[in-house]
Amino acid sequence: MPSSRYLVAAAAAIFFAIVLEGSVSVAQLSSNFYDETCPNASSIIEGVLVQAFQSDPRIGASLIRLHFHDCFVQGCDASILLDPTDTIDSEKGAFGNNNSARGFDVVDQMKAALETACPGIVSCADILTIAAEQSVALSGGPSWTNLLGRRDSTTANRTLADENLPGPTLTLEELKAKFINVGLNGDTDLVSLSGAHTFGRSQCQFFSQRLYNFNGTNQPDPSLDTTYLQVLQALCPEGGNGSVLANLDTSTPDVFDNNYFTNLQGNKGLLQTDQELFSTAGADTVDIVNLYGSNQTAFFERFVVSMIRMGNLSVLTGSEGEVRLNCSKVNGISSLSSGDNLISSF
Repeated sequence: MPSSRYLVAAAAAIFFAIVLEGSVSVAQLSSNFYDETCPNASSIIEGVLVQAFQSDPRIGASLIRLHFHDCFVQGCDASILLDPTDTIDSEKGAFGNNNSARGFDVVDQMKAALETACPGIVSCADILTIAAEQSVALSGGPSWTNLLGRRDSTTANRTLADENLPGPTLTLEELKAKFINVGLNGDTDLVSLSGAHTFGRSQCQFFSQRLYNFNGTNQPDPSLDTTYLQVLQALCPEGGNGSVLANLDTSTPDVFDNNYFTNLQGNKGLLQTDQELFSTAGADTVDIVNLYGSNQTAFFERFVVSMIRMGNLSVLTGSEGEVRLNCSKVNGISSLSSGDNLISSF
């Protein structure tokens, strides 16, 4: 695990000035929000995360995905962490999360450690935000200063999760629409945040249609490198185990770098939505992929800005929502004691 961190303070500072000017809710967030009430919050979260990395090299990618899937539903409010109850239809059961979202146990460990140190202070939404940044930095990517002070939702929205979360078989135009609908842009934000696929894994079930029956043609996706296609077919035989894992980045699967983009340039994007960024003729995303593929610094700088933009989507602040004492349930309400196990490790 690389120890060096790439600090992109200038880009973050410029963006902070922009968002503080244009959003009342975001203006209530602060980079020093916990300085008086829980000054060791970030180091406590990092301590749990470093320990988790030792036994699970995928945890960083899993945590940034949780943050992404949280913000894309009803804003960055930790609604994805809520278990089902009689009144909550958990987002954990949505198609984009069920049997694939993971890392909940590590978030629970972070919350428990924070409750011991400073009870009732640090929100679960801020834990996800901080953990996402630290996951990138601990994997060799950039670090940045988050604006903090988010509050946690008392609701979840599985229907919206099914509607808003980008699926792995979307066309580029469909993918762009998903980003635009939540308040991000369909070019630089889309390509930059997709770059998080430079680490982590995906299950065969999410890309196997590209290997055998792309768009109902009974043929492989013609944009796939033929050698890479053979590797994937050997890993994911037709009709085989859909939960088998493949590296999202073939070269450095546990390192946050710009190899994701060079993979796309070589037609080695694992998911259809990855390769669409480069292989869609005439798309404005192609030039951005080429820039990031040749200039890692440019990718890191823009990734930071896009992560901050995403992390500030529809945040709850002030007296809105609550600070959950347990990330999986609303304060004063017990989760279901029985029922389907919506999320399984893979």
